[in-house]
Amino acid sequence: MINIDGSTIESLRQENTRRRVYLPDGTSMPQLGQGTWYLGEDPEKREEEIKALQLGIQLGMTLIDTAEMYGDGKSERLVGEAIRGMRDEVYLVSKVYPHRASRHEILAACADSLKRLGTDHLDLYLLHWRGDVPLALTIAGMEQLKAEGKILRWGVSNFDVKDMDELFSIKDGDQCQVNQVLYNLGSRGIEYDLMKWQKERNVPIMAYSPLAQGGRLRRELLGSEELKRIAAKYNAEPLQILLAWVIQNNDIVAIPRSSNPDHTYLNAAAALIRLDEEDLKQLDKRFPAPTMKMALDIL
Repeated sequence: MINIDGSTIESLRQENTRRRVYLPDGTSMPQLGQGTWYLGEDPEKREEEIKALQLGIQLGMTLIDTAEMYGDGKSERLVGEAIRGMRDEVYLVSKVYPHRASRHEILAACADSLKRLGTDHLDLYLLHWRGDVPLALTIAGMEQLKAEGKILRWGVSNFDVKDMDELFSIKDGDQCQVNQVLYNLGSRGIEYDLMKWQKERNVPIMAYSPLAQGGRLRRELLGSEELKRIAAKYNAEPLQILLAWVIQNNDIVAIPRSSNPDHTYLNAAAALIRLDEEDLKQLDKRFPAPTMKMALDIL
């Protein structure tokens, strides 16, 4: 494990605590958080995964994103154990299955998540993706959860422009605070229209998979000479440059996943990297922004 001295921990904590993204309701949330997809599924990795999450909190990455879908509740249970005694320090986000997002079923789904997480409320509750339940019923359920104090605010995930237009046309749909979508240097489709749509309405993007999921895309990103040169320039890892690229935009929240403390530290330290104009030009040339409408990337 990387040996981190006290001064480094404190400087990272201060930097990540300072970096906030503002929501339509006037509140703010941490810009750099921690994702938990696949965490909690392997009992042999449980202790290390808990240490990784707790180190992230210590380093100022106090936003933790989970979902009832992740490991069929195992991720929420892991998070609940990791944050025990530290709940007040954490900005807690979870997500509801689309088939449980009706007016009344969402109340039970949220109660289940709260029980697994060991808390009495969520800071943010998201509809994981669109299903067959009419959005008006989901919104009504979300608003009831707010009124009961079970959630402080709500948002959506994996919504494209057409979905957001429909959402905002419904009563209380404009209470949506965020849209969580896939976004990284190799998946920039949202820049064509969705990002602009949300910026005009001050609704932030939450970027999941900001380091790109394993596979061909990730290999292509990490294998690029441009990324390697920029990483060497900052004495950083290429993955840190990918993360620094995402959070250069003050309207974007990033939730990289880490299952071990070393990777958690590298993610936290990415907040200290400031890419300059030449860096951005090189990355744009190698991995250009879209010039036409693209289907929303979803994992």
